[in-house]
Amino acid sequence: MEANMPKRKEPGKSLRIKVISMGNAEVGKSCIIKRYCEKRFVSKYLATIGIDYGVTKVQVRDREIKVNIFDMAGHPFFYEVRNEFYKDTQGVILVYDVGQKDSFDALDAWLAEMKQDLGPHGNMENIVFAVCANKIDCTKHRCVDESEGRLWAESKGFLYFETSAQTGEGINEMFQMSPPLLGDRFRPWLTG
Repeated sequence: MEANMPKRKEPGKSLRIKVISMGNAEVGKSCIIKRYCEKRFVSKYLATIGIDYGVTKVQVRDREIKVNIFDMAGHPFFYEVRNEFYKDTQGVILVYDVGQKDSFDALDAWLAEMKQDLGPHGNMENIVFAVCANKIDCTKHRCVDESEGRLWAESKGFLYFETSAQTGEGINEMFQMSPPLLGDRFRPWLTG
């Protein structure tokens, strides 16, 4: 009888989660990931070619979680590479540049692309979405105010964060203060 019982996860055994970043080119997706995973900022713009990758470890209760972050190129040219990475995603960071209204307006298109690539059996309801209003350090060029970004995110049931990859403002909070990205949504796996 005991042989058929599901095994509980051992406390302390690491869990892997997959988070992807989506958004137009040049909104700061790579910089956000470097700031979070490597604690540094790269000021020179280098376009992501296809997919970039960052990983970091966090501790939630007695469980180590390896957060695998896939930084997807924002240029339409890389669609054929991106579309392979939507599957098996637990978290999404939707990034826009507060100084580029078109990057904010494109968020719906990014969601539509993901939904299309997940196919008819794909379920976006179990994915945690965090909207990241990036480059808030460039206030004199701001085109999308906080209330507009927050309203859009909340209308979709998404989390919302104001960030600056350059200064680091809001980056750790986005990951650490949004328990669904790193904990609560994954409680069934954390507790067995």
